[in-house]
Amino acid sequence: MIDGFSARCGDLLTGSYDCVDRIVLNAYYPLGHNPGGFRTWWRRLHGGSDELLDNTRLMRMAGRFSRRVRAWAGANHVPVIDCSRGERKHRIAEDYLATNTVTTGVFLILVAKAAASVWDVRRSSAGTIVNIAKKQAYVNHYSFHIMDPQWGHLTITMSGHPPFGAQVILNGHEYVACQAQAAG
Repeated sequence: MIDGFSARCGDLLTGSYDCVDRIVLNAYYPLGHNPGGFRTWWRRLHGGSDELLDNTRLMRMAGRFSRRVRAWAGANHVPVIDCSRGERKHRIAEDYLATNTVTTGVFLILVAKAAASVWDVRRSSAGTIVNIAKKQAYVNHYSFHIMDPQWGHLTITMSGHPPFGAQVILNGHEYVACQAQAAG
């Protein structure tokens, strides 16, 4: 039997698994995952030109993203924790929730390296793009832990490098608890 969420969003979903506890949505951006699409995305972002498309600027974009996340967190008193390899991020968030009172919105940001698709741009000596290739690299991923009134604790994890792949992770037990509390 298909659940209500899958029935409503079936035309947008590929694959499924049966788990009452977790829903994971991959925020897949098809345009950003092939060379021509990525170049189109870049041109839309930069006034129709790919003159500035190179590895240095892609790295700068990732650095800018990191600085802006950290600046926002500092201005809003949201802790940012840089995690080591092998640390269980969900346990860090659970420990934080056990010792802190949180309100609606982002309450914690965890940063950890993970594999992601990134772009390698090759130019000729004349400056023309000769190849744009996707490669795997370990880059910073940002896990935004959010307290939502209907879903409870949810997480949005996002790569800090273009094309900024993301996942939305919802926990069924958190949703049930919120709905029960709302119903009294």
